[in-house]
Amino acid sequence: MTPDQAYANAAFIPDGERYYDLWEAKAAAFRLGQDAKLLGVSYGAGSRQSFDMYPATGTPRGTVIVVHGGYWMAGSPAMFSHLAAGALAAGYACAMPSHTLAPDACISDITGEVGDAITAIAAQTNGPLFLVGHSAGGHLVARMACADMAADWSPRVHRIMAISPLSDLAPLMETTMNDTLGIDAAEAKHESPIHHAAQDIPVTVWVGGGERPAFLDQAKWLHDAWGCDLTVEGEKHHFDVIEGLEDPTSAMMRALLA
Repeated sequence: MTPDQAYANAAFIPDGERYYDLWEAKAAAFRLGQDAKLLGVSYGAGSRQSFDMYPATGTPRGTVIVVHGGYWMAGSPAMFSHLAAGALAAGYACAMPSHTLAPDACISDITGEVGDAITAIAAQTNGPLFLVGHSAGGHLVARMACADMAADWSPRVHRIMAISPLSDLAPLMETTMNDTLGIDAAEAKHESPIHHAAQDIPVTVWVGGGERPAFLDQAKWLHDAWGCDLTVEGEKHHFDVIEGLEDPTSAMMRALLA
């Protein structure tokens, strides 16, 4: 198996390519149904340095921050708006930050942007914060748990959930994606959560049992490095594993908000 095959997802999921259109349609329908929403709130000068905010009905119990995936090269909050549904139904506000995409930013810059986005979100909200991200977003929220990313808002974080995260970036250096990502050995080490001590924040790693072996390995590596909770969910694959975020009663949401 080549490195590219190890980290490919759509090609190994039945009708995998259809998920992109499915997500876009569900996200658009969700936004249409939300009267109270703030889209494209700026946290920096960059064109993608913004976040979408969906306020809770009534007094919020806290804020769930969802960081999208896309191998740091693709994706946006607008593709995953519907993932706010579970948080809103449970009485929480939900914020979804965007960030500059590679190759216009390296991964360390993207990490910093996500930290800046959370700083801005925290300044506009009260109560506990819950960070959740998928795939590259799982990597980014795991980086927020690292000791070198400690911030004023860190004590407000009640849990970080890294779904199908990339916890060690070194294997990606061997993929053709790296022509865009530009990861070198120094950045691979610095931006890999497994090479950092974790803050005193509860972390849950969540991965689908039907995912590519590389993603199962990446999840286990983070679990082993930090001794954090690890859930392998049934036969979920890399694309449908995030569906639990839409349902306030799902096992995923119960674990996130525990």
